[in-house]
Amino acid sequence: MAGPVHGSAVAGPVHGTWEPRPAARWEDAFLSGNGHHGVLVFGDPNDDQVIVTQHTLVRPNGGEHARPPRLAAELPALQDRLLAGDLTAAEGFTDGRPLQWVQPFHPAFALRLRREPGADHAYRRSVDFATGETTAVHGDWTSRVFVSRADDVIVQQITAAHLTLDIHLDPRLPGVPAGLGVGHGAVLTPEGAVLSLRARYPDSDRAYTGVTLVAVTGGTTELVPPGLRVERAESVLLLTRVHRHTGELDVVAESRALRDLLTAERPYDDLLGRHLPLHRTAYERVTLDLAADPAERALPGSELLARPGSPALPERLFAAGRYHLLSASGLLPPRLTGLWTGDWDTAWSGAFTTNANLNLQTASAAAAALPEVTEAHAALIHRQLDHWRANARTIFGTRGVVAPSHTDGENGHTYHFSREYPLHLWTAGADWLLKPLVDHDETYGCRDPRTAAALAGTALFYEDFLTRTDADGHLVVVPSYSPENRPANASWGAVNAAMDLSAARHALLTAAAYHPDTEDADRWRALADRLPPHRINADGALAEWARPDLADTYDHRHLSHLYGVWPLDEINPYDTPDLASAAHRALVLRGAENDSAHGHLHQALVAARLRDGKHVAHALGRVLGGDFFHASLMSAHYPGRDVYNADAAHALPAVLVEMLVQSTPERLVLLPALPDAHPAGALRGVRTRFGAALDLTWTPDGATAVLRPDRTVRVELRTSSGAQPLDLVAGEDRVLRLEAW
Repeated sequence: MAGPVHGSAVAGPVHGTWEPRPAARWEDAFLSGNGHHGVLVFGDPNDDQVIVTQHTLVRPNGGEHARPPRLAAELPALQDRLLAGDLTAAEGFTDGRPLQWVQPFHPAFALRLRREPGADHAYRRSVDFATGETTAVHGDWTSRVFVSRADDVIVQQITAAHLTLDIHLDPRLPGVPAGLGVGHGAVLTPEGAVLSLRARYPDSDRAYTGVTLVAVTGGTTELVPPGLRVERAESVLLLTRVHRHTGELDVVAESRALRDLLTAERPYDDLLGRHLPLHRTAYERVTLDLAADPAERALPGSELLARPGSPALPERLFAAGRYHLLSASGLLPPRLTGLWTGDWDTAWSGAFTTNANLNLQTASAAAAALPEVTEAHAALIHRQLDHWRANARTIFGTRGVVAPSHTDGENGHTYHFSREYPLHLWTAGADWLLKPLVDHDETYGCRDPRTAAALAGTALFYEDFLTRTDADGHLVVVPSYSPENRPANASWGAVNAAMDLSAARHALLTAAAYHPDTEDADRWRALADRLPPHRINADGALAEWARPDLADTYDHRHLSHLYGVWPLDEINPYDTPDLASAAHRALVLRGAENDSAHGHLHQALVAARLRDGKHVAHALGRVLGGDFFHASLMSAHYPGRDVYNADAAHALPAVLVEMLVQSTPERLVLLPALPDAHPAGALRGVRTRFGAALDLTWTPDGATAVLRPDRTVRVELRTSSGAQPLDLVAGEDRVLRLEAW
């Protein structure tokens, strides 16, 4: 359903949201997408805008030609200086280039549909998370929009009595460059009108073209450049696609392909029917019920956002987060803005920021049963592995792979760096980005050969890179970088960052596990054994740099040093209680710095792994009560809805899952960090990393978990009562009843 009528009773969580007025800002427009195309729908009956986006639309700015700096020959001298105690040595490890941003993501154009204002009527716009449809109703006027996962096309249908509309493709969106070359096309055919817009980027041979087929039932249609006018029709159906290209796009062929989709008597319903098995099936795999008040569940999203203490708010944001994450994932995983923007001046280029944001956004993919998201994440990685190899070879003089901290989805070379952000020193990225693929393989009981090959690439890098040792014979990671922080008494490029130690150890051991019984595996395990342990500092906290002379900087938005806690399983309360205690101390000491949403939710994920429900509740409260969400239920990067950004929207479902259920291939943890605000509820359909689906219900009197294992396995069950072995048999449901949790 698309959301209840205001004030009606609701039996369960709402799988949609609604508003009583059209969007006045693009940030409040409702969203739909299929991982390739996206739309932001305003729902104005008199002057509607449907902003069209496409994942590959990035503006050439020089980043498309950028390559990693040739620094390998200078690496030994830099290592000598850092190991000798020169705490600013890495500042000169550069080829002197200015900071080069990646190509910025941007919108294509707006479909504009204008009609003369009529009588005032009750109004409602809604989005149905289970279908991907946005709907707006005003009197007899109805607009329905979705983006098909089956046919990769944007579909919009408008109906009204005696419908009269002016339709055109409008490129004049905020921030559009003055030098953008735009050409319009319009033609009438027996099957309908075809509108096209070709935009050529300034000083570039690259362009993109949008094509919209307009099929009209009844009335008349005439060309009114740059668009058309429909008069006294019964309905109008618009099918839209966008292509990025060099040279010319064959608009005739594309319009013919769109016409081929209109074979059914009711084409909108036919197209929706093909889309639903792909979208609905994925969306409905997992649900969360926090026993919210039905009256609050019935509220419009904008009103519910004003009640941060209501369980109905995290319920709806969980549903919206999974919906938006699914809708943004396909050709690529979600960008900083997901798949959507209404402005050409997108913050941080609308890039894939890989040193925190991307993995935080996709953190729920395995547990919340969205393998489509992991597949999109994998597509980004595998498409860029040759560039990762060039990074390793050119910067470090090694074999193997090194991932960049920023990418536009095209160029995977490391070239976005500066003195304050020496991102080219970050060597943990390949392991960090491959971890979700490993989680997927564990969840579904497979080992993707592509993941195995990429993991081998990480191990080969460490074989060649880890050549320096300390006085105790431990390997030294030098240079080392902890995104995006610096020691209090040193420059950014340092030695033995905790994240680098965790990543190197995990990469080597995981690569060995994917290549068992080989000489490579023996060599990689031996190398991992030579890495130094983590350091606990004078404050009793896990140090961000294991080298004793490097002091911690606590007030920072990133928690890179706690990579071993989340998402790795290296540090946990069960196997490494002393390290877990030190990690918890580091978490408590960590500040929020600039109040960015991803920092708060990263803290919540780490706190959940450390069984600290109060800290989870505090971090969630900062986001739920910080005015981070637009009426669209897409989020912002900062409080006060400042800077449109998908981090909070997409990462929040992961936090809600982690506070209820955690798993490794050998362990199940139930209700590890449940905040007091949610004494009862149900989480259904989550997946575990030992191959079982799980339904969990809980009340103040106890909890029940139903496991449906895909494979036979023994795991350790952890609750507040302690640990016990749990034997599961493939195909046999197992019911667990807990009196205390």
